[in-house]
Amino acid sequence: MENAVELADIIAQLRQDLSRAMAEGEGADLRFQAEQIELELTVGVERSREPGVRVKFWVFDAGASARQATTATQRLTLTLQPVRPDAPDRPVFISGDELHGED
Repeated sequence: MENAVELADIIAQLRQDLSRAMAEGEGADLRFQAEQIELELTVGVERSREPGVRVKFWVFDAGASARQATTATQRLTLTLQPVRPDAPDRPVFISGDELHGED
Protein backbone atom coordinates (compact mmCIF):
# COMPACT_ATOMS: atom_id res chain seq x y z
CA MET A 1 0.00 0.00 0.00
CA GLU A 2 1.43 3.30 -1.06
CA ASN A 3 1.82 6.01 1.64
CA ALA A 4 1.34 3.43 4.40
CA VAL A 5 3.52 1.89 7.08
CA GLU A 6 2.88 -1.33 8.96
CA LEU A 7 1.52 -0.88 12.49
CA ALA A 8 4.35 -3.06 13.87
CA ASP A 9 6.92 -0.69 12.34
CA ILE A 10 5.21 2.34 13.94
CA ILE A 11 5.28 0.70 17.38
CA ALA A 12 8.91 -0.42 16.91
CA GLN A 13 9.93 3.15 16.00
CA LEU A 14 8.03 4.53 19.01
CA ARG A 15 9.82 2.03 21.27
CA GLN A 16 13.18 3.05 19.81
CA ASP A 17 12.47 6.78 20.19
CA LEU A 18 11.27 6.40 23.78
CA SER A 19 14.31 4.28 24.67
CA ARG A 20 16.61 6.95 23.23
CA ALA A 21 14.79 9.71 25.13
CA MET A 22 15.07 7.70 28.37
CA ALA A 23 18.81 7.18 27.88
CA GLU A 24 19.38 10.85 27.06
CA GLY A 25 17.31 11.86 30.11
CA GLU A 26 19.42 9.99 32.67
CA GLY A 27 20.61 12.57 35.19
CA ALA A 28 18.62 15.43 33.58
CA ASP A 29 17.11 18.10 35.82
CA LEU A 30 13.65 17.65 34.27
CA ARG A 31 12.19 14.26 33.40
CA PHE A 32 8.69 13.01 32.68
CA GLN A 33 7.07 9.87 34.01
CA ALA A 34 5.44 7.88 31.22
CA GLU A 35 2.27 6.44 32.71
CA GLN A 36 0.41 5.82 29.47
CA ILE A 37 1.07 6.49 25.83
CA GLU A 38 -1.93 7.00 23.57
CA LEU A 39 -1.67 6.68 19.81
CA GLU A 40 -4.53 7.59 17.53
CA LEU A 41 -3.97 6.25 14.04
CA THR A 42 -5.82 5.87 10.77
CA VAL A 43 -5.41 2.26 9.72
CA GLY A 44 -6.33 0.11 6.77
CA VAL A 45 -6.73 -3.64 7.08
CA GLU A 46 -5.36 -5.95 4.41
CA ARG A 47 -6.33 -9.59 4.30
CA SER A 48 -3.89 -11.94 2.67
CA ARG A 49 -4.49 -15.39 1.27
CA GLU A 50 -0.82 -16.33 1.68
CA PRO A 51 -0.11 -19.21 4.08
CA GLY A 52 0.69 -18.02 7.60
CA VAL A 53 -0.40 -14.42 7.02
CA ARG A 54 -3.89 -13.44 8.08
CA VAL A 55 -4.27 -9.70 8.47
CA LYS A 56 -1.94 -6.69 8.29
CA PHE A 57 -2.70 -3.27 9.71
CA TRP A 58 -1.35 -0.38 7.66
CA VAL A 59 -1.04 3.11 9.16
CA PHE A 60 -1.72 6.10 6.90
CA ASP A 61 -0.75 9.70 7.45
CA ALA A 62 -3.74 11.99 7.86
CA GLY A 63 -3.51 13.47 4.35
CA ALA A 64 -2.96 10.18 2.58
CA SER A 65 -5.86 8.42 4.30
CA ALA A 66 -8.38 10.75 2.64
CA ARG A 67 -7.09 9.62 -0.76
CA GLN A 68 -7.40 5.89 -0.02
CA ALA A 69 -10.70 5.45 -1.81
CA THR A 70 -10.20 1.73 -2.48
CA THR A 71 -9.16 0.86 1.08
CA ALA A 72 -11.53 0.90 4.03
CA THR A 73 -9.90 2.83 6.86
CA GLN A 74 -10.70 2.99 10.54
CA ARG A 75 -9.53 5.14 13.45
CA LEU A 76 -7.60 3.07 15.98
CA THR A 77 -6.57 4.27 19.43
CA LEU A 78 -3.93 2.29 21.31
CA THR A 79 -3.08 2.90 24.95
CA LEU A 80 0.36 1.54 25.80
CA GLN A 81 1.85 1.15 29.27
CA PRO A 82 5.65 1.48 29.15
CA VAL A 83 7.47 -1.15 31.23
CA ARG A 84 11.18 -1.73 31.75
CA PRO A 85 12.03 -5.45 31.67
CA ASP A 86 14.73 -4.99 34.33
CA ALA A 87 12.36 -3.15 36.72
CA PRO A 88 8.71 -3.75 35.78
CA ASP A 89 7.37 -2.21 39.01
CA ARG A 90 9.36 1.04 38.73
CA PRO A 91 7.96 4.02 36.78
CA VAL A 92 9.49 4.84 33.40
CA PHE A 93 10.97 8.32 33.03
CA ILE A 94 11.47 10.10 29.72
CA SER A 95 13.34 13.31 28.99
CA GLY A 96 14.27 15.22 25.90
CA ASP A 97 15.60 18.51 24.67
CA GLU A 98 13.39 21.57 25.16
CA LEU A 99 11.76 22.59 21.90
CA HIS A 100 11.86 26.15 20.61
CA GLY A 101 8.98 28.11 22.16
CA GLU A 102 8.33 25.54 24.85
CA ASP A 103 7.85 26.99 28.35
